[in-house]
Amino acid sequence: SNVVLLGAPFILGIFGASGFEVLSLLVSVHLPIMMMASIVLFEMFGRGSGETVHPLRVVKSFLRRLFINPLIIGILAGLAWRLTGAPLPDLVERLVDTLADTAGPVALFAMGLSLRRFGISGNVRPALALSVLKLFLMPALVLAFVWLLGLPPLTSKVAVVVAALPSGINSYLIAVQFNTGQALASNQMTLATASAVLTTSFWLTVVVHIFG
Repeated sequence: SNVVLLGAPFILGIFGASGFEVLSLLVSVHLPIMMMASIVLFEMFGRGSGETVHPLRVVKSFLRRLFINPLIIGILAGLAWRLTGAPLPDLVERLVDTLADTAGPVALFAMGLSLRRFGISGNVRPALALSVLKLFLMPALVLAFVWLLGLPPLTSKVAVVVAALPSGINSYLIAVQFNTGQALASNQMTLATASAVLTTSFWLTVVVHIFG
């Protein structure tokens, strides 16, 4: 899902700071898992059939990409500061609040630029099928899991809504890395993002009705 560029402003606007805390936890788990999955896939299929997968190379690539990712750096820096128990200086707190206020609009602007860059270029039917799976099947599965696990209402609502968000730019970047399916990934991202105006509203209504 487009957890950062679309998810951050959406969750902040709907659920406020409490919802954003849940989203941050999701990002801290979601990002490393998806990063490792993409690295393993590239090692298995992206280097050609003649090369074998080297676990040490996978781990080194994962750690390198993980600790240079700005999201991970921000999460770890915030966690480290919180563990000290020291309050933020007033100047730093004002700076953080200012950046937080601009994060949503900048994220939406960046997402719009990416859609303008890639657009729709064929493979419309498969892209529509993938969009249906992403926008309906995935949030339905998450809804079933959070209900079965008995998660808290706010956590459940944020998890389902995040699952209902359209695919982000990473799907296209992975397609470029494998040099296949770029048009399909681009189309699916564009169509799902356009459709998400309606589908996320639907899932938001569903979770509010179920979890209050």
